[in-house]
Amino acid sequence: MKSDFRIPFTQILVGRFSVLLVSIILIFALRPFLKGLVSIDILTDFFFSIALLCAIYAISQKRSTFIVALVLAVPAFSLDWLSYIMKAPFLADVSRIISALFTAYVLILILSFILSQKEVTADVLMAAVCGYFFLGLMWAFTFLFLEAVQPGSFHLAQGQTGGDASQFIYFSFVTMTTLGYGDMTPISSGARSLAVLSATMGQLYLAVTIARLVGMHISQQK
Repeated sequence: MKSDFRIPFTQILVGRFSVLLVSIILIFALRPFLKGLVSIDILTDFFFSIALLCAIYAISQKRSTFIVALVLAVPAFSLDWLSYIMKAPFLADVSRIISALFTAYVLILILSFILSQKEVTADVLMAAVCGYFFLGLMWAFTFLFLEAVQPGSFHLAQGQTGGDASQFIYFSFVTMTTLGYGDMTPISSGARSLAVLSATMGQLYLAVTIARLVGMHISQQK
């Protein structure tokens, strides 16, 4: 039997996870090029706030998931922006904890969605990609919070500060993909342990997700 795995472009556009993926791509694609216009931290938080809203839309298929997502997203969104207005770093730290919990919650729901599907559709593919991005963001907020409570946990690049969320997003994905450029490294035992977990989970996510999609595709062809 000839394998025919084609997904109409219209399905890609209207999928609920497609909107979420676009918002995530904005965080990585547009933010660096707008760095000279406004504060990089404000840009990061602005795009992440958009991603929060899109994530709520993508995962809220039940009333219970919608309520839990709001309970986590609203404090993360509010405290993050209040930290700029009130100049209170501790609010940003609390926001990072809640943001890590929110991204972990979204990741769990995305994985549940993928595992519950019987066919490989555009939405399933988009969900798999979004899940990987949310795994990276979850670890980025975790690393960021660790550096806030234990300064010096990471060796930062020259001219960088521990409060810059963008560099921890960069470090998170570099660690998960095991690239290891070496320009930013974990120093403390806690940071190294988290880096090991991040790298392991990043590789396992790809292996399990790809195996699941391939298995679904084979079953779909049969």
